Amino acid sequence: MRNFLAAFGFLTEDEIDEFEKKGVAKTLKKGHFFIKEGQVCNEVGFIISGLFRSFYHSSSEEEVTYCFSFSNSFVTAYSSFITGNKTVENIQALTDVEIVTISKEEILKLEQSSANWIKFSKVIAEQEYVKMEKRIFMLQKETAENRYRNLLTNHPEYLQLIPLNFLSSYLGITQRHLSRIRKSISY
Repeated sequence: MRNFLAAFGFLTEDEIDEFEKKGVAKTLKKGHFFIKEGQVCNEVGFIISGLFRSFYHSSSEEEVTYCFSFSNSFVTAYSSFITGNKTVENIQALTDVEIVTISKEEILKLEQSSANWIKFSKVIAEQEYVKMEKRIFMLQKETAENRYRNLLTNHPEYLQLIPLNFLSSYLGITQRHLSRIRKSISY
């Protein structure tokens, strides 16, 4: 986590120390939830090890996986965290997960203590926006085969770590369609 924060280049050693002091280490077992729909998200987690999937339920009550979060990244129900409203998403551990959480209250205190934390929050928000926009464009512009090829090229770890039913949902296709695509593309 320290290396991740230092990589931004503007947080001081003391600021990173303060962040680490405010963090609470937790372990979530495979299948357990960081947050469930209907709850208000009041914390952000930094994933030390493990993998989360974020999903929601469609109007037909199907689970739709829209995001995966890996080690060395932050995870939160972002809209709920910002607004204080109940979330419609679920964030579930796909493996055992080691995570360090920090409460919204403590993050707000950090932002009051230094403009660097405001800058950090802004950079993270911008990165999340760009990631979301890329995902929307990919789903709307590309064929299922191209979306799968993109994963092969840019995120091969997804293909090794994520069960096919979640992967097909993430790609916006059926598991059967994913199997056909996988057979048609040589590795």
